[in-house]
Amino acid sequence: MKIGIAGAGIGGLAAAALLARDGHSVAVFDQFDAPQPVGSGLVIQPVGLSVLDRIGVGDKARRLGARISSMFGHEAESHRVVLSVSYGSAPDRKGLGIHRATLFSLLLDAAQDAGARLVPSRRVLGRKGQSLRFGDRLSDPFDLIVDACGAGSPLSPLVSRPLPYGAVWATVPWPEDSPLPKDRLTQCYRRADRMFGVLPVGAMPDQPGQKLAAIFYSLPVSGFEDWARTDFAHWRQQAIGLWPDFAPFLGWVANHDAFTFASYTHGSLAKPYGDRIVHIGDAAHRASPQLGQGANMALLDALALQRALTMAEGEEALRLYAGARRWHVATYQALSASFTPQYQSDSRVLPMVRDHLLAPLSRIWPVPKVLTRLVCGDLVPPMPALTPVARER
Repeated sequence: MKIGIAGAGIGGLAAAALLARDGHSVAVFDQFDAPQPVGSGLVIQPVGLSVLDRIGVGDKARRLGARISSMFGHEAESHRVVLSVSYGSAPDRKGLGIHRATLFSLLLDAAQDAGARLVPSRRVLGRKGQSLRFGDRLSDPFDLIVDACGAGSPLSPLVSRPLPYGAVWATVPWPEDSPLPKDRLTQCYRRADRMFGVLPVGAMPDQPGQKLAAIFYSLPVSGFEDWARTDFAHWRQQAIGLWPDFAPFLGWVANHDAFTFASYTHGSLAKPYGDRIVHIGDAAHRASPQLGQGANMALLDALALQRALTMAEGEEALRLYAGARRWHVATYQALSASFTPQYQSDSRVLPMVRDHLLAPLSRIWPVPKVLTRLVCGDLVPPMPALTPVARER
């Protein structure tokens, strides 16, 4: 098939690598003059790593990224442990902290090595029939358009709900004097209206010896402008007062400009495909990053689409893709909507329920095993209709 992919993000490049390797003629269109990632660090869960292995970049990602064995969080004022999730003892069932630029570089190389053609400086504004529209020009027509444009996709009919909380992110060298474990996502909360976090993300491909951390601070979307106008030294002092272990990481940051703001929305397409177009990743479903599944969902969508196209043709293949991903997406969307307000909201009640009821319950059997499956990304099968029985865990 002749396939046009709109968007050179994680989902778009993963789809390009998988589909081009199957012999399809693949062109990837991106708005930047030179392809580049947007964002800081992320966690690739075991289900996402299995997709990277299929693409052929899993081992490289593991060498450059940071193995994540657990997630931990405490309340700043009470010092109560409110999040403690382990990935378990299996050595191949760990998370991977990685910088977006590193993952982007690996997927870009894989897509181009597979024969996909990258077309820069092409901001997709819509479609006309089977052609993509860039301002006053059109692409050649495609047999299939893959919408991987992300949350702002002009091709997706998804109307999502804006979430009230976002976050500012920065990437800094990992401080030698930090007491935080280098194999753990660590977070600190003040009730649910403030959250600080540190995620080990390994190294960049061109500087493999420099270990990095992604640091983030969650705040209301409506309060971002006020935060940006706040005296930075004063904010730094407040942050360290709430979480002293955050201090070594802020030592690398001089002002607000080091941070990038991200806001989030929530919603899903009931039918993530149309007439010879299919939506993957954030163009098909969006949620808060609380469960750390965003990149994994895009990778799983790319693999599901590739598998569906090997098993069927035309609309039947797209229907198979959508059906195979439906329950996994719905489950994690529902859990994200349930968990997020406990960690990011103005509520005074939900943090108390989290701290005094849910956190203690999370340490009672069998809840820890359920939480491990949840963060690993396979609490429910990711794509049961497309997974051969012999390969299921």
